[in-house]
Amino acid sequence: MWYAIWTEDHPNSLPLRVTHRPAHLARLHQLRDAGRLMLAGPLPALDQEDPGEMGFTGSLIVAEFASLEEAQSWLDAEPYLIHGVYAKAIVKPFRKTLP
Repeated sequence: MWYAIWTEDHPNSLPLRVTHRPAHLARLHQLRDAGRLMLAGPLPALDQEDPGEMGFTGSLIVAEFASLEEAQSWLDAEPYLIHGVYAKAIVKPFRKTLP
C-alpha cells in the first residue's frame, strides 16, 4: 500500500538539511530503485522553486510499504528526523486515485 509521509521542519533547519542531504537522498534512491517511490520533495519556504536562504518548511514523500508499521519504521530511521531537521513527521495510508 502507498503511504504519505508529511513532515514539518524546525525553524532555520537549512544547514542541517544540507549536511544530512546525502544520507536522506540515498534512502529515497533505494525506494525509487525498488519501484516503491511515487514522489518525494521538499516544501519551499517561499512561493518559488529555489527559496535560497529561506530554506524549506518540510517534505512530502509518498512511498509503498507492506504496512503502516513498516512505513513508520522507515521514517523513524530517516536522517532528517534523527538529526533534527524535522520537528514533526506523520505517516498516513494513501490511496492514489488520479491520474
